[in-house]
Amino acid sequence: MTSKVSSPAEQADEVNGSDEALVGEQRRRAGDKEIRRLDRVIIRFAGDSGDGMQLTGDRFTSETASFGNDLSTLPNFPAEIRAPAGTLPGVSSFQLHFADHDILTPGDAPNVLVAMNPAALKANIADVPRGGEIIVNTDEFAKRAMAKVGYETSPLEDGSLDGYRVHPVPLTTLTIEALKDFGLSRKEAERSKNMFALGLLSWMYHRPTEGTESFLRQKFAKKPNIAEANIAAFRAGWNFGETTEDFAVSYEVAPASTAFPTGTYRNISGNLALSYGLIAASRQADLPLYLGSYPITPASDILHELAKHKNFGVRTFQAEDEIAGIGAALGAAFGGSLAVTTTSGPGVALKSETIGLAVSLELPLLVVDIQRGGPSTGLPTKTEQADLLQAMYGRNGEAPVPVVAPRTPADCFDAALDAARIALTYRTPVFLLSDGYLANGSEPWRIPDVDELPDLRVQFAAGPNHELADGTEVFWPYKRDPHTLARPWAVPGTPGLEHRIGGIEKQDGTGNISYDPANHDFMVRTRQAKIDGIEVPDLDVDDPDGARTLVLGWGSTYGPITAAVRRLRTTGTPIAQAHLRHLNPFPKNLGTVLKQYDQVVVPEMNLGQLAGLVRAKYLVDARSFNQVNGMPFKAQQLAHVLQEAIND
Repeated sequence: MTSKVSSPAEQADEVNGSDEALVGEQRRRAGDKEIRRLDRVIIRFAGDSGDGMQLTGDRFTSETASFGNDLSTLPNFPAEIRAPAGTLPGVSSFQLHFADHDILTPGDAPNVLVAMNPAALKANIADVPRGGEIIVNTDEFAKRAMAKVGYETSPLEDGSLDGYRVHPVPLTTLTIEALKDFGLSRKEAERSKNMFALGLLSWMYHRPTEGTESFLRQKFAKKPNIAEANIAAFRAGWNFGETTEDFAVSYEVAPASTAFPTGTYRNISGNLALSYGLIAASRQADLPLYLGSYPITPASDILHELAKHKNFGVRTFQAEDEIAGIGAALGAAFGGSLAVTTTSGPGVALKSETIGLAVSLELPLLVVDIQRGGPSTGLPTKTEQADLLQAMYGRNGEAPVPVVAPRTPADCFDAALDAARIALTYRTPVFLLSDGYLANGSEPWRIPDVDELPDLRVQFAAGPNHELADGTEVFWPYKRDPHTLARPWAVPGTPGLEHRIGGIEKQDGTGNISYDPANHDFMVRTRQAKIDGIEVPDLDVDDPDGARTLVLGWGSTYGPITAAVRRLRTTGTPIAQAHLRHLNPFPKNLGTVLKQYDQVVVPEMNLGQLAGLVRAKYLVDARSFNQVNGMPFKAQQLAHVLQEAIND
């Protein structure tokens, strides 16, 4: 796993807080326009779900990545497929934090808000610090549209925005005017207003433009007139920023030249990194990759991506339901494939019986759970990490399953390789717990060299492995490796390796059906011992000052926790940090680490699931800090909580 390490001077974003819009400011002039040099910026695009805010944010992010900034993103989708236009439930937003140094989070609050309509303004204004910039599409602020979201008077005229730097821009009108020669209807022309906004923001922050123009030509290759119209709107937005008096200042954020180790980088989302990790694992194992899946937010992108890579021996099966998806995947595991099923929490509930069958059969299977808010359908497009106990215990009987959790979008690649290593080595299903924040968020990822990847090749059973008392050589499907306790992986069709499979308890060694109480006790304890014996690295602790308080996290809380820790350390407050990749089994030194500190604080996007596990296992009075509002923690919020814990 790679990690980014920065000097204190490179950590300004995590120290100063998001309420300071201009950090490390330097100024110069270019013609009649002033250019200010910043070390970081947080921008949020917001509008109706049909306004193209995700595309706009994604394109701005791509150009920012190509420019060389470090970045972190937070897409925020409405749960409804198509909420009524102009309503608060239909607001879609995309937040991007980019900097000239190492950053870890998408930022606590935007320095710049682009609001495409009254609903977008009302849904997001509370997050914008005083003094922040707001670019408003004034064309959408009609009386009816404002009344729809509860504005009795126009916020652009009643003084409620006096504490902000407001830029009223008739985006729709300007876009239609820019496209009047393309022969488009008004409705068709209006659709390009997001490209006008993107052009304006690209001018404001000196983003490259060639990539976006190439993207638009490729995206609308079959509709060249639409492609050129979008490019014209994009250029019009750029030119508007260059010529209008309302934007007298533009900003520069230099590349993060010292934040990364040498290598080739690309911007990557968590789901894309996870997909690439699965493909890499199959290649390193020299096994075909098989995905049996059913579409579910926010995991569907993995199915979409893997379906593109048949040239790498990937086979994808979109099943009729969750149960069929995992059933097919388990069958592929029996057949000798690296088998995967992807889902979210509700799908895990449906797959639980087959996961138990995989425990009994002792076959490698990756169960990828991209967690979202629950219970039941819950919050399909919002993030949560509340499936930990479900992954640990959500099966009947004693059915232990290893659990691995990535910490950042790019780390999803390494976590997938690690999960595959465990599944293949120990012949067990493995849970890979990502979440919506990681899945949809993005950051720079260093593309590894192939020789950096682990060797995951396995040996299938090829012949008899046991000698009976009379000297007969036979194949015992449950004869175990003395080190890993893994049973042999016998591919069906191999002569002489015929054996029974099924969910009824197996006899040790032979695999025959057994109802013997003593044998069941032995098999239950053996399966647990196999999981307990999985080799995982010791837990690393970051404690440069000999702190008395440890903050322990897992999964996607890594970024906000680390940002909060940085803030406290710059004030001279000692605090230690540790982050778990492996949640079952825990690292062997976890108990020792926990008992070295007077206080242990566990922030989680649930009601204290990891905290409960460590309390029960290690008898440590871990203090929970919990949030279940569908959004990631804010760094300043965690810094305050940790400071209070230290002061107690």
